[in-house]
Amino acid sequence: MTIAPIILFVYNRLAHTKRTVETLQQNLLASESDLIVYSDGPKKNDDEEKITAIRDYLRTVKDFKSVKVVPREKNFGLARSITDGVTEVLKTHEAAIILEDDLITSKYFLKYMNDALNLYQNDDRVICITGYAYPVKTELPVTFFLKSADCWGWATWQRGWKLFNPNGEELLELLRVKGLQQRFDFNGPGFYSKLLTDQINKKINSWAILWYASALINDKFTLYPGKSLVQNIGMDASGTHGSATEHFATTVSNRPVMVGSARVEEDPQIIREYRDFLYSRSSVKQKMIDSIKNFLKK
Repeated sequence: MTIAPIILFVYNRLAHTKRTVETLQQNLLASESDLIVYSDGPKKNDDEEKITAIRDYLRTVKDFKSVKVVPREKNFGLARSITDGVTEVLKTHEAAIILEDDLITSKYFLKYMNDALNLYQNDDRVICITGYAYPVKTELPVTFFLKSADCWGWATWQRGWKLFNPNGEELLELLRVKGLQQRFDFNGPGFYSKLLTDQINKKINSWAILWYASALINDKFTLYPGKSLVQNIGMDASGTHGSATEHFATTVSNRPVMVGSARVEEDPQIIREYRDFLYSRSSVKQKMIDSIKNFLKK
């Protein structure tokens, strides 16, 4: 089995970064995985000391096959940092697993990701593997597919990333021409279309909304686990794009997730479950709307 490199993007949150790295170290395939860390430069002078502390810590990290730290002298911002970093790594690797500094993982996360990357490597219908699943009310299948691309603990291949389109105006027009806007919004009130419009108008700086739109327009699927293998600990208002909420909180699975049982197709019931989760009556309060927006502002 080919083991994909892990790309980790960090900024100025040492406590979050440590928890992310520590849970990765506990993963079954950690010792066989190369870790590449992109450390963004300071946006303001107050960040310099925090960034230095993170880079000092990263120099002590072990338990991986190798650890490479790429320090940015200037501030790229999360969107450019991720798109540039993923593009750079995928020039020399067939696939990669991508994490940010506020994601803790199950010890089975890397096994699931690598199993899926290897299984679907030559299946052009599949563009992305994700380790996060929404905490919906009903029990989901062991794994399932949606026409999307996700951003909390995800992976892709060279062939998949080549379909990433950074042109928001072009994506919005293609969604309209192909009649995909309603599906883009999970048949809901239109938050994702609004996010894409805000991206076009430079009100937000989101690579993730462009990644999602690129996948849907190209009729590509993402594999999801029924039990989440990732928990976002950054929804505590500590991040650049975050507001405090527990709406997306999950408990990471303490069991391995077996891949290969799901058909590469969408289940309308799962789309309804996701729609109800995103647009439930309790979540349409302004604070929850803000949290949904922040989810894809990255």
